[in-house]
Amino acid sequence: MPWPAYSVTPRDAKGISLMTTGNKSRPGFLYSGVFDGRGGAAPIDPRLPDQGTSGQGVTWIHLDVNDEASRSWLENNGGLESMIVDALLADETRPRSFSTDHGLLVVLRGVNSNPGQDPEDMVSVRVWIEHNRIISTRRRRLLSIIDIQEMLKQGVGPKTSGGFLSIVVAKLADRIGDFIDDIENRVGVAEDTMTTQDQTQFRQMVTTLRHQIAAVRRFLAPQRDALDRLYRQPGNWLSENDIRDLRDEADRITRYLEDLDLAREQTMVLREEFLGMLAQEQNSRMYVLSVVAAVFLPLTFITGLLGMNVGGLPGLNSPLGFVGSLVLMVVAAIGLLAFFRAKKWL
Repeated sequence: MPWPAYSVTPRDAKGISLMTTGNKSRPGFLYSGVFDGRGGAAPIDPRLPDQGTSGQGVTWIHLDVNDEASRSWLENNGGLESMIVDALLADETRPRSFSTDHGLLVVLRGVNSNPGQDPEDMVSVRVWIEHNRIISTRRRRLLSIIDIQEMLKQGVGPKTSGGFLSIVVAKLADRIGDFIDDIENRVGVAEDTMTTQDQTQFRQMVTTLRHQIAAVRRFLAPQRDALDRLYRQPGNWLSENDIRDLRDEADRITRYLEDLDLAREQTMVLREEFLGMLAQEQNSRMYVLSVVAAVFLPLTFITGLLGMNVGGLPGLNSPLGFVGSLVLMVVAAIGLLAFFRAKKWL
């Protein structure tokens, strides 16, 4: 059965809705279907009174809140408390989770895998879960949600609302893990090329790594806490298998946080070693200049002394006076170099 035209809304590279329908009161559902309990889903139109309701199975509605009609549908036809609606429509929010008497709200973040975007610019997804209904919203495209849509088309998707949440968390964690693996590889490359790479490029590389680590860790720490609270929430929204899966994902996020902390420490060590290497190079150059200045100091004194325009200077009327002054300067320079060598300063 073909999917209705309203189930997918055109989007730009950032995943922002490009729907320009003439009827602004018609919401553009990014996805709307009901799970069949076997890993697949059947398309529905939530605007119809006999669809999108409980009793048919788990209904999933995915909205782009950049679309005014979708925002209006959620506010007026979603049947949700105002607090839940505000959370689903919020411009910016940190990962969190809490339950009410009617359902479970989860706000999560995933790395930005959209083409041309910075991975550390993490994309949020907000999910409201009831026994037989799921409402999710986003402002930018999140590939983990698209993966679940493809799984449903292939008949290997979630069967329950708790299973949906477990798969979303797992997909987000998979891409976060790939990003952290890339960070660790780049830190290793920076360690190996610190002494051979151009200093400006190396400094930019380390700065970029530290910026990306800080940006991802900013949301990953509260995401771990949100997942940790998630399987402890009161109510029977999640099965035992769902709770076990969420606990495993929370442990995986904790490991990723530890890996990020280690990578951050490594970049700090790299920065300190790089600054130490620069200081050592500067000290070496200053040392060479100091030695040269020390060697020429007595020579400058001799030339200044013999260059005084007064009577009585030695060798003034002798044809060997110039040669004698040269010999004196050479002996002074050799003597000073020998002194430096004896002191092991050279």
